Amino acid sequence: MTGMICGTGACVPERILDNSEIAEFVDTSDQWIRERTGVEQRRIAREETTVSMAAEAGRQAVEEAGISPEDIDMIITATATPDQIFPCTACEVQKELGAVRAVCFDMNAACSGFLFAYQTAQAYIASGICRNILITGSERLSGIVDWKDRGTCILFGDGAGAALIRAKEGKQYLPFACSDGTGGSALTCPGYAGKQDGDQKVISHISMDGREVFQFAVRRVPEAVREVLKKNDLKTEDIDWFVLHQANQRIVEAAAKRLKTEIKKFPMNLQKYGNTSSASIPILLNELNRSGKLKKGQKLILAGFGAGLSWGASVLEWGI
Repeated sequence: MTGMICGTGACVPERILDNSEIAEFVDTSDQWIRERTGVEQRRIAREETTVSMAAEAGRQAVEEAGISPEDIDMIITATATPDQIFPCTACEVQKELGAVRAVCFDMNAACSGFLFAYQTAQAYIASGICRNILITGSERLSGIVDWKDRGTCILFGDGAGAALIRAKEGKQYLPFACSDGTGGSALTCPGYAGKQDGDQKVISHISMDGREVFQFAVRRVPEAVREVLKKNDLKTEDIDWFVLHQANQRIVEAAAKRLKTEIKKFPMNLQKYGNTSSASIPILLNELNRSGKLKKGQKLILAGFGAGLSWGASVLEWGI
């Protein structure tokens, strides 16, 4: 058995923060941000929470899959910004959806989170333990961003995405994943952004060595794609879509160039949402799905990278 995506969903906050507004409180400009990142705007949570966004995205995925919440065997939520330390976000999503039979846990692999959650779901399905798994990536990064730091505040946004994975007969594709803790200092957030008495209490902020992270990403992402292709006896021309973590337009373009593949196979929506960490891949997947761009039987590669340092890739066949 293999796991196939049978439903997707997404939820982003209503509040839009564009580059011109950011330029009012840090030394930057719309042109400077666009040229270096490709980001034009991002969504910022006000009333929305990590749980509420994950639950709404999950609800959409379950509805499209045509199953009842009671049929869900497991919920995995990828997040680096939980509303609280415990109960975990996945258990809170379970409560919101009424998925009373599901076992739930969170996964923190930062921007690689959704990809690693997808690979974990595939392992549970291949083993026969689960048949229906809901994975969500949900982040409220605005709570851990230093809004005085031009190097990071221009990049990040809030949002959530989800996919419902069902056990079906089909080919099992081998994944690739890797971590390098020795490089972890390039992207850190040593504290915790939680809530106390209804107010957001931020203990520390995201800190990033932009040059080092960029060089890491443009090197490791193509390597991960080549490795997962090799594991599955595939070539780049066999892949219809390369769905990469949406961190920076230049990283995506560099990956396409190094893989000698047309950029049109590398869809992007980071201009609208910025870097939403673990939510970026499922938000993009949902857009491609709902717009009708994904066709049944097409092959996709999901590739993520982020803090840890961590990176990886998976091949999947689209089943909706």
